[in-house]
Amino acid sequence: MTSTDLSRPLIDWFAQNGRPLPWREPGFPAWGTLVSEFMLQQTPVARVIPRLAEWLERWPTPAHLAAEPSGEAVRAWSNLGYPRRALWLHRAAVQIVEEHGGLVPRDVPTLLGLTGVGDYTARAVAVFAFGDRHPVVDTNGRRVIARAVHGQAEPAPPAAARDLADMEALLPVDREEARAFNVAIMELGQVVCTARSPLCEECPLRAQCAWKLAGSPEYFGPKKTVQATFAGSDRQVRGLILRELRAAHIPVTEAEIEGVWPESAQRERALAGLLGDGLAVAVDGGYTLP
Repeated sequence: MTSTDLSRPLIDWFAQNGRPLPWREPGFPAWGTLVSEFMLQQTPVARVIPRLAEWLERWPTPAHLAAEPSGEAVRAWSNLGYPRRALWLHRAAVQIVEEHGGLVPRDVPTLLGLTGVGDYTARAVAVFAFGDRHPVVDTNGRRVIARAVHGQAEPAPPAAARDLADMEALLPVDREEARAFNVAIMELGQVVCTARSPLCEECPLRAQCAWKLAGSPEYFGPKKTVQATFAGSDRQVRGLILRELRAAHIPVTEAEIEGVWPESAQRERALAGLLGDGLAVAVDGGYTLP
């Protein structure tokens, strides 16, 4: 299968069916793209959109965020989950101000030098903010390639070199078309070629999808690791303690934290983890955001 076999129908499909998301608007700033990519990691789009708008209204540039304590970033992170991302984004903003003149860098190696920026985020910013040509691979795009190209119901566990090579083989040479294809394949995996109930009859690739043509066989390959249940986990307890810290503008006392969770060993473990990660700070009278 050549790149044109997938790229043309996908780009045409996306032009008619792509969701009108804020970070897809013409002229959306590079800083906004970077913030949105941090927020979208393991977080549904519907929860990100209002937080992103609030964030960019309050901190429209990296300099605005860097000028405030990191605890304010954690407080504003609200219900997005994985709050270390807020700390990382604050540190990245400081780096952008101190090392890059307040402007989000463009090239992938420099982006990778920012705190919290991995290979996917660096490539996404370079492509979607600056229009450069790079393969961008996320879970949804990997699923489309697994089915349409390899005839497998699910992708194998992530492997960066293999996944990037697969995407590079499909990527149009033209920069604008490459950018459009990157977003189109992710969108298809998000809304049509879904993990549990793919809408094959609505798919623009149904006529050439190797998995569909093979009769949609079941997947028997290696599975990705499934995350532990959230309820009752240390992560839940960390979230409950952070909620108390976010809501308070004075130190939260030890007694107040004891009321958050009844099991003392797990509560103390969660608090120690927050302190170790820099998400909480011990002060006279209790604990606060950094």
